[in-house]
Amino acid sequence: MPVISITLLPGYSAEAEARLVGRVAVAARSVIAAAAAGTTVFVNHAHTYQRDGRVFSKGGPECADASALVRHFLELMQARHLTAASALLSPDFVMHFPGDTRMQQLDEWVAWAKVRYSRIAKDYERFDESWADGVTVVYCSGTLNGLWLDGTSFEKIRFIDRFEIADGKIQRQDVWNDLAEVKAQTPV
Repeated sequence: MPVISITLLPGYSAEAEARLVGRVAVAARSVIAAAAAGTTVFVNHAHTYQRDGRVFSKGGPECADASALVRHFLELMQARHLTAASALLSPDFVMHFPGDTRMQQLDEWVAWAKVRYSRIAKDYERFDESWADGVTVVYCSGTLNGLWLDGTSFEKIRFIDRFEIADGKIQRQDVWNDLAEVKAQTPV
């Protein structure tokens, strides 16, 4: 069973250390067939070290919790707090929707959505993360509910959103859902 030691300089929050330990344990089990109960990851603290002729006594910055960032963004969007939601986006942000629809501004999305439904909300089932060098990918999935333009309600429509986060900002959102299929089957 794996036993993994991480050494950190002072200055990291307990929350950051807990996320690091949890993710390293999951990463180890993605390579080594070990049970969660048999995987041990712990943090040691160093007070000072030298690298490349320089002495360090404090750790670097922490990365934002990407899933929490995405959830906050989606909550702001649902409440139509577009200015606050826009503050979470990188300057080169892009959204891709079904039907090869591409947008870069949140007000474009609002205008596009106005001709599709009068209200929409998400019920989240899960948030999953994966990591590459410098980018965190967050998948958010669940169901949609809301009102069509004629006032009839809809619910339990599947969706998956994929987000790319870098430097604490959302760079990309890809959206997949069954809205069009369900709408096509709705009696007029």
